[in-house]
This record gives sequence, structure tokens and C-alpha cells, in this order.
Amino acid sequence: MVVGDASVEIDVLVIGAGPGGYVAAIRAAQLGKSVLVVDKAELGGVCLNRGCIPSKALISAAHQYELVNHAASVGISAENVSIDFNKVQEWKNGIVKKQSGGVGMLLKGNKVQVFHGEALFINEHEARVFNDNETARYRFNHCIIATGSRPIELKAFPFGGRIISSTEALSLKEIPKSMVVIGGGYIGIELGQTYAKFGTKVTVLEGSDSILPGFEKDLTQLVARNLKKLNVDIVTEALAQSSEQTDKDVTVTYTVKGEEKKITADNVLVTVGRRPNTDGDLSLELAGVEVGERGLIKVNEKCQTNVPHIYAIGDIVPGPALAHKASYEAKVAAESIAGLPSAVDYKVIPAVVFSDPEIAGVGLSETEAKEKGINVVVGKFPYGANGRAQSMNATDGFVKLIGDKDSGLLLGGFVVGAEASNLIAELTLAIEMGATLEDIALTIHAHPTLGEITMDAAEGALGHPIHQLGK
Repeated sequence: MVVGDASVEIDVLVIGAGPGGYVAAIRAAQLGKSVLVVDKAELGGVCLNRGCIPSKALISAAHQYELVNHAASVGISAENVSIDFNKVQEWKNGIVKKQSGGVGMLLKGNKVQVFHGEALFINEHEARVFNDNETARYRFNHCIIATGSRPIELKAFPFGGRIISSTEALSLKEIPKSMVVIGGGYIGIELGQTYAKFGTKVTVLEGSDSILPGFEKDLTQLVARNLKKLNVDIVTEALAQSSEQTDKDVTVTYTVKGEEKKITADNVLVTVGRRPNTDGDLSLELAGVEVGERGLIKVNEKCQTNVPHIYAIGDIVPGPALAHKASYEAKVAAESIAGLPSAVDYKVIPAVVFSDPEIAGVGLSETEAKEKGINVVVGKFPYGANGRAQSMNATDGFVKLIGDKDSGLLLGGFVVGAEASNLIAELTLAIEMGATLEDIALTIHAHPTLGEITMDAAEGALGHPIHQLGK
């Protein structure tokens, strides 16, 4: 580390070490560039440390607890099943630590320099990096900004005390007796359902007319049904107005179609979206980088900003705020810097909700396809008719395929049910490669597997279903 005003030369400066930043750093290094990655928090970013990974660990723990308590139907019964939530949190933290350590090893193995601190642009080719102990000035040929996002804070519900964001919800020291979740999107539903399985009395306040508004209702209604089985109250068309907090609880005032109501709970979890981290201390204006609507940075197909040698990826650019999108853009940016003919192609970006049952989707929905004037054909096959699903005691759900009736091309695929997060990969690849419904139907799927549901749905769309009666 060089301290002072002398600039250290570097090929690529990467700001942020999340699923976008660390991937960009590794790919750039693989392509022969000298790379410095800067992050003030843990390696792996929000996704690995305070989002995707820890949430899925808690979801898995809650699911296993539920399975033990409801296994009598398959001849297994257990008594006095209990939860040691401290051990659950220790297990979750162990996974996060292992994953973060793995990112560190990958960066080191690819000879990427890592600086734990903050970065501040001085001009379009220089930045200062610093922490409490050291500071240095770097001159870069290229820069990739990957600073991610943070939970949106509502004025009437400032984070602190018993009003929490997803970050605090993942690190609670004990299971709350009651919780109000403001926002019925994927984060609110995943965490709300998890704590409901642990025994928390959960109330979800959602502003639209249904939970998970990004998905069609035939998918979300199965999740809503399971939430009700867990004694979760779902209040739609609800607008949270104000909060009153004590050291013991929080009272939320909200309205439903103009009628004012109140509810008191141990905690209020606010999950109304995320805000891009472009409004902090980066001093983007000194680098000449333009920030547009909602704090997002406009980029071209190579992920370049208006300053050609400065790139931006992930949650700070337009599009869905998904870790896998950030990682994809990271490779495009790094390869573009190296002179490769790489460009983004958002033909398919899968989306997954780790609810119970899981929901996953990719491509056009039935409604979207019809709005485009496409002659649509739909194939739908239930989990309940699949042997593997029955043997797993997981018969809730279906696979739904949307195709172009004229060309036979697969346009969209949606899954609600067990392992939907894994099943969606086949459909993503199929659309990416321009597969037809016939291609899927003629592909030999292993038996007995959940993947056969996809094949059966394709056969149904083609009009010759084998494992269900014809229309």
C-alpha cells in the first residue's frame, strides 16, 4: 500500500465486492488485467452476507422444522420438537462465513488485490481508497462500479429498535411472538413465511390486490393458501401510515380502502423494495458519471456509462435487482474491457421466490404474450400427477409453459412447487437456445423426477398428453 498523493497505476478498479463486483474482478484478472476490488463490508456483498444466502439458510431451517412436525402422514412422528434459535443462527452464520471465505480465496487465487474500505472518485481516471488505518490514491484505466443497493426506508417507519429491515430480520436473537410485514413482495413473503413456520404470528400488509404482484395469481394463490395454513393474515390494498414504538412493541396504523386500522406486534419488518447505492460518498459527479431516474445509472449493451472507460453493473443499473443478473453483467463488463466482443442480452432472466411452495418464472407470461398479439398455446401439468412429487409428499403445484402456437417456440415457463428454483434452469436454457415445445417433449427426462412435469406440460401444450386426460 502506497500512502500519500502518489498514484498507484491499476488496469481495473472495481468498487464493490458483491456478486457483481467480485465476479467482474475475477474475470478481468483472468483476462490479464491488474485488478483492485474495494468494499467497505464483507466480501460477497449483501447477497452473500445479508440477503440471498442467510435468508435461504433460515428458510431451510424453518422448512425442516415444519417437516418434522408434520410427518405423521408418512408414518413418522416426533414429540417435544424444539428450536434452539441461537444454534440456528450459528449454523446460518457458519454458512455465510464459509461462502465469504471462499470468495476471498478465489480473489487471492486470481491475484486480485483487495482493499477493505471505501472508494472516492477524484476525477474520471483517479480514485482515493481509504479506511480507518490507511489511504491510497489509484489511477485506473477502467473502472467497474458495482455498489449494489440497500433496503428502502419509509419516513413513517425509520429503521431502529423494533422496526427492522431484512438485514436485521436475518439476525434476530430470538423468534418474535408477532411480526407485521409491510410489503408482500418476495422478500416480505420469504421472511414472513419463515418466521411463521418458527411460530411467529405474522401479518402481511400489501398495497396491491395480491401478494407477490410480479407473478400471475394462479401461481401466487398456492403460496397464499399455505400462508393461511400457517395462520398468517394477509391484508391487501393496505397502506401503512404511521408507527408508534415502545421498548416492548410497535403499533402500526394503516388504512384499507380508506378505513383506518391498527395492529401491534413485537417487530415491524419493512420490505418495500431496495434503493441503488449511487447517492453516497462515491462522488460520481467528479468522474462525470451521470445518474438518472431513481438513482440508476444508464449503461449501454457493454455496461459502459456515459464515461466510456467507466462501467456500471448490478442493482445500480436498470433492470431487475437480482444477483444472477449482476454476475452476468460483471462478465460482460470485464470482457468488454479486455476487448472481447461481449454484450448483454437480456432474452431471459429467471426470477425465483423461495416461498412455500417455491415460485420460479422465465420469459413471457400468458398475459404478456397475449398482449403482444401472439397466438398463444399453454401447457400445464400438476405436481399431483407426478410420481416423484407424490413420493416426496409435495404434490402442491404445477408447471406452466407458454408457447407460440404458430411456430411452436417456447416463450415462457413458470413453476410453482417443490424445487421450482432448480426446475427453472431447464426452461431458461430452452428459451435462450430457441427450443420448441416439441424439443422439450422429445427430450428424454429421467424417471422418476420432478423434471418429467416439464415434459408432460410440453406434451399437453402439443395436444397429446400421456399422463393426463386430453382436453
